[in-house]
Amino acid sequence: MTGIGITPLTAEAFAPFGDVISQRDSADLLINGGRCERHHALARVECAGGDAIISIFRSQPVSLPYSCDLLERHPLGSQAFMPLGPDPWMSIVAPDIDGRPGLPLAFRVPAKVGLNLRPGIWHGVLTPLDRAADFLVVDREGPGNNLEERRIAPVMITE
Repeated sequence: MTGIGITPLTAEAFAPFGDVISQRDSADLLINGGRCERHHALARVECAGGDAIISIFRSQPVSLPYSCDLLERHPLGSQAFMPLGPDPWMSIVAPDIDGRPGLPLAFRVPAKVGLNLRPGIWHGVLTPLDRAADFLVVDREGPGNNLEERRIAPVMITE
């Protein structure tokens, strides 16, 4: 079994897979009479031939070490995850190698930080750490097959 460590999240390290969704150091502009900071366009929703939809997912927790043996991807649209609770979580992503997932990477995502996965990016299932968590999810609904799943040789993710 292959083993990998969980990596702290940075926008640069995650860039090949998508966008990190978090507030900037300063707002792009003030709105609502100066009472509201707008951190504008933190990620782009991509929907080939469909609609952008908003859902809430509740996911059961995992603990480290964690064995990952299933990855999926959505070729027709991006998929954004924004945690609704106060806890960090884990994102597992993998490069595409000839239509199949390559060696996964695991990122520790800080509390109150979300991710937007680009279309076609291999990723693991939602993985809150240590307790169940709710996520606001923005993704595509529409015609065509927008879900591919692949079983992989188990990868053990550790601290």
